[in-house]
Amino acid sequence: MLKGIDQRLSAEIVHVLMLMGHGDDLVICDVNHPAATIAAETTYGRLIDMPGCDIPTAARAILSLMPLDTFVEAPVTRMQVVGEPAAERPIFARMQAVADSAEGRPVTMQSLERFAFYKAAKQAFCIIRTADSGPYGCFILKKGVIDLPPL
Repeated sequence: MLKGIDQRLSAEIVHVLMLMGHGDDLVICDVNHPAATIAAETTYGRLIDMPGCDIPTAARAILSLMPLDTFVEAPVTRMQVVGEPAAERPIFARMQAVADSAEGRPVTMQSLERFAFYKAAKQAFCIIRTADSGPYGCFILKKGVIDLPPL
C-alpha cells in the first residue's frame, strides 16, 4: 500500500490511470455490461475488475486520482435507458453526486443510446468492471489535465 491511495485501487488500476493521457476515456461499468468483449477492443486490450465495489465507490476512488476533462462540455457519458432516452435511474444521480464532489463543481453528464455507448466504449483506453449489479451502471469518464509545478 501507498499513502494517500484508496485501498480499493489495485496496482493495475493505478498503472492504467498513469498510462492514460489527457482526453483518454475510461469506462466504469456494472456486471451486466459486455465488458470482456468490449475491453478486447480498447487501447489497454483487456478487462480490469474492481471486485467488491459498487459504481459510486469505484468512481470515487478513481476520481480521487484522475481529474475529469475541463476542455469538453460533458466529461462524463452515461448509457441511456433503452426505449426511454429521457428516463432517469437512481445510479445516474449517485454518479452525478460523485463527479460533482470529486471536481468541486457541477459536472455535465451526457447520455448515449445503448449501441452508440458500446461503440464509444470500444474507443476507450480501458474498461473497469465493478461488482455493481446495475442496471444502467455504465459510464465513460474523460481524463483531464493536472497542472503540476515545474520539476
